[in-house]
Amino acid sequence: MTMFETFERIKCLAPLENSLKLSAEKQLAMYYRMNLIRLFDTNVKDLWMAGKIYGLAHSYVGAEAIAVGACEAIGPADAITSTHRGHGHCIAKGADPKKMMAELFGKYEGYNHGKGGSMHIADTENGMMGATGIVGSGMPLALGAAFAADYLGNKSVAICFHGDGGANQGVWHESMNMAAAWKLPVIFLIENNQMAVGTELSWVSKETELYKRAAGYGMPGVQVDGFNVFEVHKAVKEAADRARAGEGPTLIEASFLRLLGHFVADDQWYRDMDEVAPYWELDPIKRMREYLLSGGVAEEPEIAAIEEKTKKDIAGAISYAEFECSEPPAGTLYDDIYADGEIII
Repeated sequence: MTMFETFERIKCLAPLENSLKLSAEKQLAMYYRMNLIRLFDTNVKDLWMAGKIYGLAHSYVGAEAIAVGACEAIGPADAITSTHRGHGHCIAKGADPKKMMAELFGKYEGYNHGKGGSMHIADTENGMMGATGIVGSGMPLALGAAFAADYLGNKSVAICFHGDGGANQGVWHESMNMAAAWKLPVIFLIENNQMAVGTELSWVSKETELYKRAAGYGMPGVQVDGFNVFEVHKAVKEAADRARAGEGPTLIEASFLRLLGHFVADDQWYRDMDEVAPYWELDPIKRMREYLLSGGVAEEPEIAAIEEKTKKDIAGAISYAEFECSEPPAGTLYDDIYADGEIII
Protein backbone atom coordinates (compact mmCIF):
# COMPACT_ATOMS: atom_id res chain seq x y z
CA MET A 1 0.00 0.00 0.00
CA THR A 2 1.57 3.31 -1.09
CA MET A 3 1.28 6.46 1.02
CA PHE A 4 -1.31 7.86 -1.35
CA GLU A 5 -3.44 4.72 -1.13
CA THR A 6 -3.08 5.10 2.62
CA PHE A 7 -4.52 8.62 2.36
CA GLU A 8 -7.59 7.34 0.55
CA ARG A 9 -8.06 4.70 3.26
CA ILE A 10 -7.60 7.17 6.12
CA LYS A 11 -10.20 9.50 4.61
CA CYS A 12 -12.74 6.70 4.95
CA LEU A 13 -12.04 6.05 8.62
CA ALA A 14 -14.31 7.15 11.42
CA PRO A 15 -14.55 10.83 12.38
CA LEU A 16 -13.39 12.02 15.77
CA GLU A 17 -15.46 10.42 18.51
CA ASN A 18 -15.02 10.74 22.27
CA SER A 19 -15.82 7.07 22.81
CA LEU A 20 -14.13 6.96 26.24
CA LYS A 21 -16.26 9.89 27.44
CA LEU A 22 -13.34 12.12 28.34
CA SER A 23 -14.35 15.24 30.24
CA ALA A 24 -14.48 18.62 28.52
CA GLU A 25 -11.56 19.70 30.71
CA LYS A 26 -9.49 16.74 29.52
CA GLN A 27 -10.33 17.36 25.88
CA LEU A 28 -9.39 21.02 26.10
CA ALA A 29 -6.14 20.11 27.85
CA MET A 30 -5.34 17.78 24.96
CA TYR A 31 -6.14 20.53 22.46
CA TYR A 32 -3.83 22.91 24.32
CA ARG A 33 -1.02 20.35 24.35
CA MET A 34 -1.41 19.69 20.62
CA ASN A 35 -1.23 23.40 19.88
CA LEU A 36 1.81 23.75 22.13
CA ILE A 37 3.64 21.08 20.14
CA ARG A 38 2.66 22.66 16.81
CA LEU A 39 3.77 26.14 17.77
CA PHE A 40 6.97 24.92 19.43
CA ASP A 41 8.15 23.15 16.29
CA THR A 42 6.93 25.87 13.94
CA ASN A 43 9.09 28.36 15.84
CA VAL A 44 12.03 25.96 16.03
CA LYS A 45 12.35 25.96 12.26
CA ASP A 46 12.30 29.77 12.13
CA LEU A 47 14.88 29.97 14.92
CA TRP A 48 17.11 27.46 13.18
CA MET A 49 16.89 29.42 9.92
CA ALA A 50 17.87 32.53 11.88
CA GLY A 51 20.97 30.76 13.23
CA LYS A 52 19.82 30.83 16.84
CA ILE A 53 19.52 27.06 17.32
CA TYR A 54 22.47 24.72 16.96
CA GLY A 55 22.50 21.37 15.22
CA LEU A 56 19.63 19.85 13.31
CA ALA A 57 15.97 19.65 14.34
CA HIS A 58 13.16 17.42 13.10
CA SER A 59 9.58 18.70 13.12
CA TYR A 60 6.67 16.86 14.72
CA VAL A 61 4.11 18.97 12.84
CA GLY A 62 1.15 16.80 11.79
CA ALA A 63 1.80 14.05 14.33
CA GLU A 64 0.50 15.90 17.40
CA ALA A 65 -2.50 13.58 17.79
CA ILE A 66 -0.23 10.58 18.30
CA ALA A 67 1.95 11.92 21.12
CA VAL A 68 -0.90 13.65 22.93
CA GLY A 69 -3.39 10.82 22.49
CA ALA A 70 -0.86 8.29 23.75
CA CYS A 71 0.58 10.24 26.67
CA GLU A 72 -2.86 11.28 27.93
CA ALA A 73 -3.68 7.56 28.18
CA ILE A 74 -0.89 6.81 30.64
CA GLY A 75 0.28 8.28 33.95
CA PRO A 76 3.25 10.24 35.32
CA ALA A 77 4.91 7.07 36.62
CA ASP A 78 4.86 5.46 33.19
CA ALA A 79 7.84 5.75 30.87
CA ILE A 80 8.26 6.66 27.22
CA THR A 81 11.19 6.49 24.84
CA SER A 82 11.47 8.78 21.86
CA THR A 83 13.22 9.32 18.54
CA HIS A 84 15.18 12.05 16.72
CA ARG A 85 11.74 13.65 16.13
CA GLY A 86 11.02 13.90 19.83
CA HIS A 87 9.80 17.40 20.72
CA GLY A 88 6.16 16.30 20.54
CA HIS A 89 6.75 13.32 22.81
CA CYS A 90 8.53 15.50 25.38
CA ILE A 91 5.77 18.11 25.51
CA ALA A 92 3.00 15.51 25.54
CA LYS A 93 4.65 13.77 28.52
CA GLY A 94 4.80 17.01 30.47
CA ALA A 95 8.23 18.46 29.75
CA ASP A 96 8.68 22.21 30.27
CA PRO A 97 8.92 24.04 26.90
CA LYS A 98 11.19 26.64 28.52
CA LYS A 99 13.78 24.04 29.49
CA MET A 100 13.38 22.35 26.12
CA MET A 101 13.96 25.60 24.25
CA ALA A 102 16.97 26.36 26.45
CA GLU A 103 18.41 22.99 25.47
CA LEU A 104 17.94 23.74 21.78
CA PHE A 105 19.72 27.07 22.29
CA GLY A 106 22.61 25.18 23.89
CA LYS A 107 22.07 26.85 27.26
CA TYR A 108 23.05 25.48 30.65
CA GLU A 109 19.47 25.73 31.98
CA GLY A 110 18.31 23.23 29.37
CA TYR A 111 17.33 19.66 30.20
CA ASN A 112 20.80 18.36 29.29
CA HIS A 113 22.67 21.55 30.23
CA GLY A 114 22.97 22.44 26.57
CA LYS A 115 24.94 19.28 25.68
CA GLY A 116 22.17 17.20 24.12
CA GLY A 117 20.37 19.56 21.79
CA SER A 118 17.21 18.80 19.85
CA MET A 119 17.64 15.04 19.44
CA HIS A 120 18.66 14.07 22.97
CA ILE A 121 16.24 15.69 25.39
CA ALA A 122 15.52 13.64 28.50
CA ASP A 123 13.17 14.46 31.39
CA THR A 124 13.24 11.43 33.65
CA GLU A 125 11.15 13.12 36.36
CA ASN A 126 8.22 13.11 33.94
CA GLY A 127 8.97 9.63 32.61
CA MET A 128 10.63 10.85 29.41
CA MET A 129 13.62 8.50 29.28
CA GLY A 130 15.23 10.30 26.39
CA ALA A 131 15.19 10.98 22.70
CA THR A 132 17.87 9.54 20.45
CA GLY A 133 19.16 10.12 16.94
CA ILE A 134 19.89 6.42 16.34
CA VAL A 135 16.95 4.90 14.48
CA GLY A 136 15.29 2.14 16.48
CA SER A 137 17.53 2.57 19.53
CA GLY A 138 14.65 3.44 21.85
CA MET A 139 13.38 -0.15 21.66
CA PRO A 140 15.72 -1.72 24.27
CA LEU A 141 15.34 1.31 26.57
CA ALA A 142 11.57 0.83 26.65
CA LEU A 143 12.12 -2.90 27.09
CA GLY A 144 14.34 -2.20 30.09
CA ALA A 145 11.77 0.13 31.65
CA ALA A 146 9.08 -2.50 31.15
CA PHE A 147 11.30 -5.22 32.64
CA ALA A 148 11.96 -3.03 35.69
CA ALA A 149 8.23 -2.40 36.13
CA ASP A 150 7.52 -6.11 35.88
CA TYR A 151 10.33 -6.99 38.29
CA LEU A 152 9.22 -4.38 40.85
CA GLY A 153 5.54 -5.18 40.37
CA ASN A 154 4.56 -1.49 40.29
CA LYS A 155 2.05 -1.80 37.42
CA SER A 156 3.88 0.82 35.32
CA VAL A 157 4.00 0.57 31.54
CA ALA A 158 6.40 1.83 28.90
CA ILE A 159 5.66 3.22 25.43
CA CYS A 160 8.27 3.06 22.71
CA PHE A 161 7.60 5.70 20.04
CA HIS A 162 9.38 4.90 16.78
CA GLY A 163 8.95 5.34 13.05
CA ASP A 164 8.38 2.99 10.16
CA GLY A 165 12.10 3.17 9.38
CA GLY A 166 12.90 1.85 12.85
CA ALA A 167 10.63 -1.15 12.28
CA ASN A 168 13.20 -2.68 9.91
CA GLN A 169 16.04 -2.56 12.43
CA GLY A 170 17.27 -5.82 13.93
CA VAL A 171 16.84 -4.50 17.47
CA TRP A 172 13.14 -3.92 16.70
CA HIS A 173 12.58 -7.65 16.11
CA GLU A 174 14.71 -8.70 19.06
CA SER A 175 12.83 -6.36 21.40
CA MET A 176 9.42 -7.44 20.12
CA ASN A 177 10.33 -11.11 20.60
CA MET A 178 11.71 -10.63 24.11
CA ALA A 179 8.76 -8.48 25.22
CA ALA A 180 6.31 -11.11 24.00
CA ALA A 181 8.22 -14.06 25.45
CA TRP A 182 8.43 -12.42 28.88
CA LYS A 183 4.98 -10.76 28.69
CA LEU A 184 6.46 -7.37 29.53
CA PRO A 185 4.23 -4.27 30.03
CA VAL A 186 5.37 -2.35 26.94
CA ILE A 187 3.56 -0.73 24.05
CA PHE A 188 5.39 -0.49 20.74
CA LEU A 189 3.90 2.52 18.94
CA ILE A 190 4.91 2.89 15.30
CA GLU A 191 4.43 6.41 13.97
CA ASN A 192 4.12 5.29 10.36
CA ASN A 193 4.66 8.53 8.44
CA GLN A 194 5.32 6.54 5.24
CA MET A 195 8.77 8.06 4.70
CA ALA A 196 12.17 7.19 6.22
CA VAL A 197 13.99 10.39 5.21
CA GLY A 198 13.37 10.08 1.43
CA THR A 199 12.59 6.36 1.28
CA GLU A 200 8.94 5.45 0.86
CA LEU A 201 7.90 2.51 3.02
CA SER A 202 6.60 0.45 0.07
CA TRP A 203 10.10 0.43 -1.45
CA VAL A 204 11.61 -1.47 1.48
CA SER A 205 8.70 -3.40 3.04
CA LYS A 206 6.49 -5.75 1.06
CA GLU A 207 3.80 -5.58 3.75
CA THR A 208 3.27 -1.89 4.51
CA GLU A 209 0.58 -2.38 7.16
CA LEU A 210 3.13 -2.91 9.88
CA TYR A 211 0.69 -3.78 12.67
CA LYS A 212 0.27 -7.20 11.02
CA ARG A 213 3.79 -8.12 12.10
CA ALA A 214 2.48 -8.48 15.66
CA ALA A 215 1.02 -11.89 14.80
CA GLY A 216 4.52 -13.29 14.33
CA TYR A 217 5.34 -12.47 17.94
CA GLY A 218 2.08 -13.61 19.49
CA MET A 219 0.90 -10.18 20.54
CA PRO A 220 -2.09 -8.03 19.49
CA GLY A 221 -1.56 -5.65 16.58
CA VAL A 222 -3.74 -2.57 16.12
CA GLN A 223 -3.85 0.02 13.35
CA VAL A 224 -5.23 3.50 14.03
CA ASP A 225 -5.67 6.80 12.24
CA GLY A 226 -2.65 8.81 13.34
CA PHE A 227 -4.48 12.06 12.63
CA ASN A 228 -7.27 11.16 15.11
CA VAL A 229 -6.34 11.95 18.72
CA PHE A 230 -9.27 10.03 20.23
CA GLU A 231 -8.56 6.89 18.23
CA VAL A 232 -4.92 6.90 19.31
CA HIS A 233 -5.92 7.57 22.93
CA LYS A 234 -8.38 4.67 22.99
CA ALA A 235 -5.92 2.19 21.48
CA VAL A 236 -3.14 3.13 23.90
CA LYS A 237 -5.49 3.10 26.90
CA GLU A 238 -6.63 -0.43 26.04
CA ALA A 239 -3.04 -1.57 25.49
CA ALA A 240 -1.93 -0.01 28.79
CA ASP A 241 -4.79 -1.66 30.68
CA ARG A 242 -3.84 -4.96 29.13
CA ALA A 243 -0.17 -4.52 30.06
CA ARG A 244 -1.00 -3.58 33.67
CA ALA A 245 -3.09 -6.72 33.95
CA GLY A 246 -0.02 -8.81 33.13
CA GLU A 247 -1.12 -9.70 29.60
CA GLY A 248 2.02 -8.44 27.87
CA PRO A 249 2.88 -6.09 25.01
CA THR A 250 0.86 -4.59 22.16
CA LEU A 251 1.96 -3.27 18.78
CA ILE A 252 0.10 -0.15 17.61
CA GLU A 253 0.59 1.35 14.17
CA ALA A 254 -0.55 4.96 13.85
CA SER A 255 -0.81 5.69 10.12
CA PHE A 256 -0.37 9.24 8.86
CA LEU A 257 2.03 11.18 6.66
CA ARG A 258 4.99 13.38 7.50
CA LEU A 259 3.66 16.73 6.32
CA LEU A 260 6.97 18.60 6.35
CA GLY A 261 10.54 17.70 5.43
CA HIS A 262 12.62 15.19 7.34
CA PHE A 263 14.52 18.00 9.04
CA VAL A 264 14.50 21.81 9.08
CA ALA A 265 16.56 22.27 5.89
CA ASP A 266 14.97 19.46 3.85
CA ASP A 267 13.72 20.76 0.49
CA GLN A 268 11.78 17.52 -0.12
CA TRP A 269 13.09 17.09 -3.66
CA TYR A 270 12.25 13.39 -3.45
CA ARG A 271 8.45 13.74 -3.43
CA ASP A 272 5.70 15.59 -5.28
CA MET A 273 4.31 18.22 -2.91
CA ASP A 274 1.06 18.39 -4.91
CA GLU A 275 0.44 14.81 -3.82
CA VAL A 276 1.28 15.62 -0.21
CA ALA A 277 -1.05 18.65 -0.07
CA PRO A 278 -4.31 16.66 0.42
CA TYR A 279 -3.03 15.31 3.73
CA TRP A 280 -3.36 18.79 5.22
CA GLU A 281 -7.11 18.19 5.05
CA LEU A 282 -6.54 15.72 7.89
CA ASP A 283 -4.56 18.16 10.07
CA PRO A 284 -5.19 16.76 13.58
CA ILE A 285 -5.40 20.18 15.21
CA LYS A 286 -7.87 21.49 12.65
CA ARG A 287 -9.98 18.34 13.06
CA MET A 288 -10.02 18.59 16.84
CA ARG A 289 -10.90 22.28 16.77
CA GLU A 290 -13.88 21.57 14.52
CA TYR A 291 -14.91 18.67 16.76
CA LEU A 292 -14.77 20.74 19.95
CA LEU A 293 -16.92 23.45 18.42
CA SER A 294 -19.43 21.24 16.60
CA GLY A 295 -19.78 18.91 19.59
CA GLY A 296 -20.50 21.72 22.00
CA VAL A 297 -17.43 20.97 24.11
CA ALA A 298 -16.37 24.63 23.97
CA GLU A 299 -17.33 27.92 22.38
CA GLU A 300 -15.16 29.96 20.05
CA PRO A 301 -13.91 32.38 22.75
CA GLU A 302 -12.69 29.50 24.92
CA ILE A 303 -10.89 27.89 21.98
CA ALA A 304 -9.34 31.22 21.02
CA ALA A 305 -8.16 31.73 24.60
CA ILE A 306 -6.36 28.38 24.54
CA GLU A 307 -4.67 29.28 21.28
CA GLU A 308 -3.62 32.67 22.65
CA LYS A 309 -2.20 31.05 25.79
CA THR A 310 -0.17 28.72 23.58
CA LYS A 311 1.33 31.69 21.73
CA LYS A 312 2.28 33.40 24.99
CA ASP A 313 3.78 30.22 26.44
CA ILE A 314 5.98 29.59 23.41
CA ALA A 315 7.00 33.25 23.15
CA GLY A 316 7.94 33.07 26.82
CA ALA A 317 10.00 29.93 26.24
CA ILE A 318 11.93 31.56 23.40
CA SER A 319 12.56 34.72 25.43
CA TYR A 320 13.71 32.66 28.40
CA ALA A 321 16.16 30.63 26.31
CA GLU A 322 17.53 33.58 24.38
CA PHE A 323 17.82 36.26 27.05
CA GLU A 324 17.60 34.71 30.52
CA CYS A 325 19.74 31.59 30.22
CA SER A 326 23.51 31.22 30.30
CA GLU A 327 26.16 29.45 28.27
CA PRO A 328 27.49 26.24 29.86
CA PRO A 329 30.50 27.10 32.08
CA ALA A 330 33.80 25.71 30.80
CA GLY A 331 34.25 23.90 34.10
CA THR A 332 31.25 21.67 33.38
CA LEU A 333 32.78 20.20 30.22
CA TYR A 334 33.31 16.76 31.79
CA ASP A 335 30.18 16.74 33.94
CA ASP A 336 27.50 14.10 33.34
CA ILE A 337 29.85 11.71 31.54
CA TYR A 338 30.22 9.15 34.31
CA ALA A 339 27.67 8.35 37.00
CA ASP A 340 30.18 8.71 39.82
CA GLY A 341 31.79 11.86 38.46
CA GLU A 342 35.07 10.13 37.65
CA ILE A 343 36.96 11.69 34.75
CA ILE A 344 39.22 9.58 32.58
CA ILE A 345 41.43 11.53 30.17
